[in-house]
Amino acid sequence: MKYRMLGRTGFYVSEICFGTMTFAGTGLFKNVGQVDQDGATTLVKLALDAGVNFFDTADVYSQGQSERYLGNALKTLGVKRSDVFVATKVRGRMGSGPNDVGLTRGHIMDAIAASLERLGTDHIDLYQIHGFDAVTPLDETLSALDNLVRRGMVRYIGCSNLAAWQIEKALGLSALHGWARFETVQAYYTIASRDLEREILPMMEAEQLGLMVWSPLAGGLLSGKFRRDQAGPNNARRSSGFNFPPIDKNHTFNVIEAMQPIAERHDVSVARVALAWLLSRKNVMSVIVGAKTEEQLRDNLAAPELRLGDDELATLDEVSKLKPEYPIWMFERQSQGRLPETR
Repeated sequence: MKYRMLGRTGFYVSEICFGTMTFAGTGLFKNVGQVDQDGATTLVKLALDAGVNFFDTADVYSQGQSERYLGNALKTLGVKRSDVFVATKVRGRMGSGPNDVGLTRGHIMDAIAASLERLGTDHIDLYQIHGFDAVTPLDETLSALDNLVRRGMVRYIGCSNLAAWQIEKALGLSALHGWARFETVQAYYTIASRDLEREILPMMEAEQLGLMVWSPLAGGLLSGKFRRDQAGPNNARRSSGFNFPPIDKNHTFNVIEAMQPIAERHDVSVARVALAWLLSRKNVMSVIVGAKTEEQLRDNLAAPELRLGDDELATLDEVSKLKPEYPIWMFERQSQGRLPETR
């Protein structure tokens, strides 16, 4: 396992992050996975044994049960707290009341207390807002997060599912007020869906933000179980009607068909090729993998060992590239002859 720096912080996390959305599996998340506590403990141990020190969850995953399962697993395994880096999130609805959702100071304070209790810890290493809250001023949210950092309840803060302008505005507010700033962005990014490269990735590189990739296999579509001309397995969540995240299937199958001969050449799964491509991208800090079975997790954990050749990466880059979009094509046109020389 290799370790990459958490944004600009100097703290190192494993390039594979174990995501726990499959734990418990109640409500909306029953389609993602229904791993029980014993199964969760087994998977956490497998990840730890492979060198993973980075674990991601969220309060909204199965209404807190995912956090509880992760906390119980780490306690059962006797893991030293300083040996793991635990990330969780806040924003989702956690009750029926009008204020049991969002990014208000009140909800954040209530949510952090509940997450700490469920995880069985006195601090969260990375506390992330899980999306944008259109009714709460951004400065209220950032001020509350800064307060958590100053109180030692949170070590670092991050965001997920925001637009580039929203992240940049947050960074500006944090700099203006001397608040803790976002150090990471958790975003959807796969070889089959590279929209992040249009605006968000260039901004992140300029601001030295670390990228955590969620759903690197496009909700299982890049697992190798699906083909253009046949239905997927009955137990796959894409086959169950849970078509999230949305994706251009024709384009995705073009990418899958390009990955298949590469996978066969290396005697690995298509999923492993998709993960290895992500790990080859210079902006990626950590790729979040979730699993329902030991076999699936072992395969994903082996992705860092796969080294794709330059010609293979070029093939995958070409088949998966974004269509030109304004103003990007204008930047490229006007930059001819104006790019800095490389030596």
